[in-house]
Amino acid sequence: MSYPISIAFQTDKPLTAYGPLAAQVEAYGFHGVTVYNDLLYQPAWLPLLEMARATSRVRVGVAAVNPFTCHPVNMAGNIALIDEASQGRAFLGVARGSWLDFLGLEPSHPVTALGEALACVRHLLRRSPDPLPGRFFPLAGGDSLRWPILRSEIPFLLGSWGPRTIQACIRHVAEVKVGGSANPDVAPHFRGIIDRAAAQAGRRGEEIGLVLGAVTVVDEDGAAARALARREVALYLPIVAQLDPTVSLEPERLARLQAAAGRYDFDAAAGLISDPLLARFAFAGTPQEVADQAQALFAAGVSRVEFGTPHGLTPEKGLRLLGKEVLPRLVPAG
Repeated sequence: MSYPISIAFQTDKPLTAYGPLAAQVEAYGFHGVTVYNDLLYQPAWLPLLEMARATSRVRVGVAAVNPFTCHPVNMAGNIALIDEASQGRAFLGVARGSWLDFLGLEPSHPVTALGEALACVRHLLRRSPDPLPGRFFPLAGGDSLRWPILRSEIPFLLGSWGPRTIQACIRHVAEVKVGGSANPDVAPHFRGIIDRAAAQAGRRGEEIGLVLGAVTVVDEDGAAARALARREVALYLPIVAQLDPTVSLEPERLARLQAAAGRYDFDAAAGLISDPLLARFAFAGTPQEVADQAQALFAAGVSRVEFGTPHGLTPEKGLRLLGKEVLPRLVPAG
């Protein structure tokens, strides 16, 4: 028996590629497969449908959809269909969303809106005809989804670094994902936030999983893997480094990282990211080094680890190494 480990893919592939990729993930023995739903990439739903049809065991889900570009009624309908296609293996990840300024969107009170969105999706999945009050996502009542739903209690995942957001949404979610982090030092911090929020909501903290996931590059040439990983994390590291309370970046280095990322100068940004800093925000190195990173997260209290794109120097080789060289090293003691 291995730890719960999932593989995440960007939605930038031919539609026909997703089913075989998910089948490969399942054949290696991973716990689940996730697709992102990043702005300007393919919407997650059709890739997920292909993955659901091509697999029989792994969890399939999206991490994450935001309610400002996808209304909760569309979230509910789409994830219900994915759950039906997978025969009850789907999960729905919801987050505030990034790069919304590209669309001219500036959500007001996003914390409240996220909590309402989760409540709205659940209300719809339960096919309740009752009215649902809300400031952002109310339902007038008298109707609901008009077809049989396989599971009304599809698990929800919240993607967030924010204590207020976690507290506002905790009563609805089965997992909290801290995206863009591979840092074991941050796990106790978020475990404490989850446990306190759960207690205030009348739940047990152990009911709610903590997921960490980040860019992953694995190769027998560890230096080459880290070099690529530096470029891959350059866009988001200046943002998440400021959210991580256990990481302190010199203001001058942070400013230079932000400037390089802002002009998409990934070479310059990569030169500012040391190996120890990289290890906080990406899984990178040889199979043994990546396995050691994941093992440290589980030892720190993380419930699930997610290896994100691009996986390796080439996606195909990276996925193969993760499945054949990394996953077998991650077996709980006893």
